[in-house]
Amino acid sequence: MQAINLIISLNPEVIDITKLSLQVSGTSVILAAIVGIPIGVLIGLNEFPFKRTLRNLINTLMGLPPVVLGLFVFLMISRAGPLGTFGILFTPTAMIVAQFLLVTPIIMGLSIAAASAVDRVVIDTAISLGARKLDTMRLVINEARPALITAVIAGFGRAIAEVGAVMIVGGDIRWNTRVLTTSIMLETRKGQYDLAIALGIVLLAMSFFINFLVSYLQGRRK
Repeated sequence: MQAINLIISLNPEVIDITKLSLQVSGTSVILAAIVGIPIGVLIGLNEFPFKRTLRNLINTLMGLPPVVLGLFVFLMISRAGPLGTFGILFTPTAMIVAQFLLVTPIIMGLSIAAASAVDRVVIDTAISLGARKLDTMRLVINEARPALITAVIAGFGRAIAEVGAVMIVGGDIRWNTRVLTTSIMLETRKGQYDLAIALGIVLLAMSFFINFLVSYLQGRRK
């Protein structure tokens, strides 16, 4: 009941952690969608040498272990790293970078599949009517819109539930870089089960809502 009370009473720490989680995951997913969807649609639409190899590489990156990615980003942005001069280690910006790199292959891979699933007759008709490549790309994005939205939602679900990479590059600093997943782990280790359960309920509610949206959109496509 104490965990429920922390949520109902809008506990400042619960609100701050939830808000930062949404900010970091939302920003990284938006950036990943801006990059991943156009590239994914282009790859799905066109035939070129080594396309299968590129798709296999993207599919491999979709399953990249977060801790490995977190270590890579840490080494790049640490003081001794090539990007250390920016001073973003242990900041929300570093967490956004890590999640962006984690989510982009997922959205890109799902976008390739969505573009490839568009009826070729629609594309050929558009081309025969004089549509340019950009127009054709817009048409495919419009035709595959439900699948692309599902890709973005799936990417957000992956980002909001991520713990390894954000722990490494964010440091889990209270009132600064603490997000839902890292906070649940830390509070459980400290024995602060009320706060851990409250944050777990919030994360579970988010996961349920994300899965509901994915199921709804997939149902509309059938």
